[in-house]
This record gives sequence, structure tokens and C-alpha cells, in this order.
Amino acid sequence: MLVSEIMTRTPKTVTPETKLLEVVSLMCLFRYSGLPVLENDKLVGIIAEKDVLHRMFPTLEEVMDGISAPDYDSMMLQYRDVVNLKVADLMTPGVITVSPDMHILRAATIMVRHKFRRIPVGDGGKLVGMLSLGDIHKAIFQANLAESIS
Repeated sequence: MLVSEIMTRTPKTVTPETKLLEVVSLMCLFRYSGLPVLENDKLVGIIAEKDVLHRMFPTLEEVMDGISAPDYDSMMLQYRDVVNLKVADLMTPGVITVSPDMHILRAATIMVRHKFRRIPVGDGGKLVGMLSLGDIHKAIFQANLAESIS
């Protein structure tokens, strides 16, 4: 079974200039864990929930300078500052992709190795879809067990 058979063909995308408030709204309302970042129709990065939340953590230097116990309530308030940034400020550039003609288990291997829950599907530098571990799991389930359960 190929990636092209199970991927989401029209994923929601954002640009590097998109405000993070819009991105986090999409993440929370539609349960997106990450969104591909396009510039001039070219895939230039990905923005994930972990990128947004990571910005609120203390840096290694802050920890080494003597912050013994972080003030988590103050850290939560930093969220308001984070959402005023742009996607370009937090996105991960240089995205790893899978191709639409790749076997789904090969794609799953890449995802698991990199600890990705979802991955862009690219073809010639263009985004053609998104693939999640859930998509792969559902396809394997349907191919193997769906008929025997009904």
C-alpha cells in the first residue's frame, strides 16, 4: 500500500508570516499537531505544537544560572507573548518528507525513527499531502481486520 492511497491530499498550510495566534487557534480547534509551512508554493518548514510549547521552557543557560525550581505559573503566562510571534520565529526548517509512491511501512519507519506523529508528503519540492501515524494504523487495520470484525 502506498502513501498516496491514504494521505490527506489537501492539508491546511500556513506561511512563515502567519501569526502564531492563528496557528494555535487551528491547532486547538481542529486538533492539528503540526502544519506545513509554504512560501511561494514551496515547502519551507513545519510548525508543531511542540515548537510553540518549547518556547515557554527555560533555556539551559537559565537553569545553569541557578533557577532551582521553575515558576510554572509564570511560564504559562509567556504563552501570550509566544502567540504574538510569527511562524518563521518558531518553525522547523529543512523538513523531512516522504514521497507519495513510498510504501506506508517505509514511511512509518522514517516517522518512528524521527519521533514524528505526522510528516509532509512531497513530490519535486511541492507539498502534495500529509501523512499521520493514525492514517497508517487505520489503513493496516482496515486491510487486515476490518472485514473479520463486521
